[in-house]
Amino acid sequence: MQADLNDVQMILSTETLWILNLALALIMFGVALNLNVSDFTRLIRQPKPVAAGVISQFVLLPVVTLGLVYALKPNPSIALGMFMVAACPGGVVSNFYSHMAMGNAALSISLTAIATPLAIVMTPIILSVLGSSYPPTESLLREVSISPLDIGKVVGLVLGAPIIAGMFVHYKWPRFAEKIRSGFKIGSVIFLIFLIGMVINNNRDIFLEYAALLIGLVIVHNFAALVTGFSWGKIMRLPKPDVRSLAIETGIQNCGLALLLILTFFQGLGGMAVLAALWGVWHLVSGLIVGSIWSKIPMKKSPVV
Repeated sequence: MQADLNDVQMILSTETLWILNLALALIMFGVALNLNVSDFTRLIRQPKPVAAGVISQFVLLPVVTLGLVYALKPNPSIALGMFMVAACPGGVVSNFYSHMAMGNAALSISLTAIATPLAIVMTPIILSVLGSSYPPTESLLREVSISPLDIGKVVGLVLGAPIIAGMFVHYKWPRFAEKIRSGFKIGSVIFLIFLIGMVINNNRDIFLEYAALLIGLVIVHNFAALVTGFSWGKIMRLPKPDVRSLAIETGIQNCGLALLLILTFFQGLGGMAVLAALWGVWHLVSGLIVGSIWSKIPMKKSPVV
């Protein structure tokens, strides 16, 4: 069955793919309505937790993912899906879960602000490095023959442009941004669930056949991501709220972006797409579980500066 998954393709119409692009852009615009310049300059004022978060997302998670792939030896398309998820920045709902878990919300927002534009460069580089480091996926990448620059352009269009637009609205019309911010926050979660559901519904036969095969791997990968962020925060001796935020920022990935890139550049390669979509569903569940548990363990929050 695993061998057959390499030959499966998820199909989306051009119109649906454009809707997926638009949905992600609107979600990122909503995230940016809550950003300002101070969220970026926090790297200068509080370099340790911000740098720790960036390293956790763009270095440690990819390394842990590569280790998991070598240990579990999933088929090439599934492994490449794991690499794609690990190469993407933190998910758009991570700020919500960080607040829910009584983490450092300001740190979470800053990591979103910094990791998102970094992803324009880092996502294609990480995917290329990881894919080339595992022989079965290296051959798949050669077959597809994708330029990291092309991936960077799409990431920049879907993430970078809406972030700039949202920050501009926040700067130019702060009252208006404040009024629509909460609606966008709720809408982003609903929109994220909708677009993942849309992909699953359009390819339900594939999911019904292969979801049970992959859900265990998705849970293990997501758990490893959460533990990586948490452990790294502890190693760096960060305050407890910062440690919680690092765990969530590392464990909640932008699976919508991963799906978009898979459908755009990999022609909906079965193992990749099924894994990314399942990740997108499961990390919403795991985020709620972790957030609910930590919300019942109150602590003094780190000061917001």
